Amino acid sequence: MGFPRSRAGREGIVKKQDPPVTQELKVSLEEIYTGCTKKMKISHKRLNPDGRTTRSEDKILTIEVKKGWKEGTKITFPKEGDETPTNIPADIVFVLKDKPHPVFKRDGSDIIYPAKISLREALCGCTVIAPTLDNRNIPTVFKDVIKPGMKRRIPGEGLPIPKTPNKRGDLILEFEVRFPDTIPQTSKDTLERILPA
Repeated sequence: MGFPRSRAGREGIVKKQDPPVTQELKVSLEEIYTGCTKKMKISHKRLNPDGRTTRSEDKILTIEVKKGWKEGTKITFPKEGDETPTNIPADIVFVLKDKPHPVFKRDGSDIIYPAKISLREALCGCTVIAPTLDNRNIPTVFKDVIKPGMKRRIPGEGLPIPKTPNKRGDLILEFEVRFPDTIPQTSKDTLERILPA
């Protein structure tokens, strides 16, 4: 009585999936504010019908960036990597990365606006016109002394909160006080008389 022989060959190869291929997906704060669609072109190898040779194929992957997504959010396209006779194609993973903004810094769902004011404004009070991501300006009046590094929150003017996009983080004014390089002696004498020791 004979035993069936194990059949060697390609049928015996256990295909393993390649490790994920990671790429950065750069987005602006404005795109995070409104949500957007990004189209990414990839080239990958695909098996021909003979199961041995490969051909190169271009494909457009569409990514729906949701309002308020945080930096580091991962979007995975399963098995879109290169295909060969001996592998399972890798997943392609896009990782969200904030583009540097010319005005704001991001802190989660809050945005920080560096409000630059003069020493006189810091001591005597001022109105700061705070810009928003949707191109509005919010005038904010300060009557008290403003110290360097002091912060003031404007609620609900930041980025959408990812799990509840109808709610938003805050706009934070972070004060930078510009000190003069020199002061005339007469001004120094006046300041010495009126400022507390």
